[in-house]
Order: sequence, then C-alpha cells, then structure tokens
Amino acid sequence: MLQNKYTELLLKIGFTENTIESNWSDLVKAYSSKSRHYHNLNHLEEMIALFDSYKSELQFPNEVLYSIFYHDYIYKATRKDNELKSAEFALSIFPENTKLDKQLVFDMICATQLHQQNEIKDINWLIDFDLKILSKDWEDYKTYFQQIRKEYKVYPNVLYKPGRKKALEHFLKNEFIFQTSEFRNKYEAQARENIKQEIIFLS
Repeated sequence: MLQNKYTELLLKIGFTENTIESNWSDLVKAYSSKSRHYHNLNHLEEMIALFDSYKSELQFPNEVLYSIFYHDYIYKATRKDNELKSAEFALSIFPENTKLDKQLVFDMICATQLHQQNEIKDINWLIDFDLKILSKDWEDYKTYFQQIRKEYKVYPNVLYKPGRKKALEHFLKNEFIFQTSEFRNKYEAQARENIKQEIIFLS
C-alpha cells in the first residue's frame, strides 16, 4: 500500500518511473535502518492512514503527503537538525518541472520539529498526524516510548531521562498539544494523561 501511494503521488507531481523506483528504494533503506525503532515505515503508515481519513480537510494534499514521506528521512538521535536536513533532502530530489510548492514542503517538514500552531492550516494537520501516537491507549503508548528510548540508547539514563522529561513537560506547558480542533476534541485529554504517566515513569 505504501509503495503504491508513493508511486502514485510522485507520478502526479512530475517524477519519472525510473527515478521513483530508485527514490523508493532509498526511502525504504532510510526508514528501515537498524536504529529506527519508532521512526520507521510503520510510523509513515499510521500517518498516511490519518491523511486518508482527513484528506477532505486539506488544501494542499500532495504537499502534505510528500512531507509525510520525507519528514523523518534523516533521523539521528545525536543531531538537532534532523527536520531541516530532511526538508533539504526532500527538496533536493525534486524534478525541475515539479508541480509541488517547494517552499510549502520545506516549511511543512521543518514544522514537525517544534510542533507549534501555524497560520497554514495544512501544517497543523500534518503536525497532528505526527503526534497522534501520544493519544494511543496506555499499552500502545508504552510501546512507543520504549521504542523512542531504544533510538536514544547512545545516551545513558542520567542524560536521557531529564532530557525526555523536559520535552514532555514542554508539551504539557502548552495550552494545547494538538493544533486542530478536531484532534483536540478527540485526543487531547488522553495524550495529556499518557504524558503525565510517562513523566512519573521517568521519575
């Protein structure tokens, strides 16, 4: 399903079949590396299922879908510029005649770093698709944060725990975790509860 969706999108926005095949191969390789316990193809599938559910809400569906595929293309636990590098890479492979808004794609991918309210509504949808995991039931959420811990295994607990706690507390300090009213109404309460529980877990 994922490959079909990818191929269909790239054909639509100006890529040739040959380049699509090699780009798909590179994408699978990037998201399937051994260090990817959460930020992998499964994460993309979950985001694309949400994209399909809310596509009618989007003004720029092709830009959103392309951004989903590339938002975590570069992901290294030791870097602080993964989103920027992913955005730069996503733009670097565009064919000259692409029908996508390059600046919008760049802004969309970069927005998945800070997850803050944006005046462009489609960016808010993308952010919410990315953060939906926070509102899963507790067992699934627990699996998620254990996978994140594995991705950051280079850091000992003495460094990891305070860092993770700070990031989680940042979510709670914001008035809202989710950027769309739809996701706030459905998922905000559960996400906050999960985050509070993880903070206790880390303490």
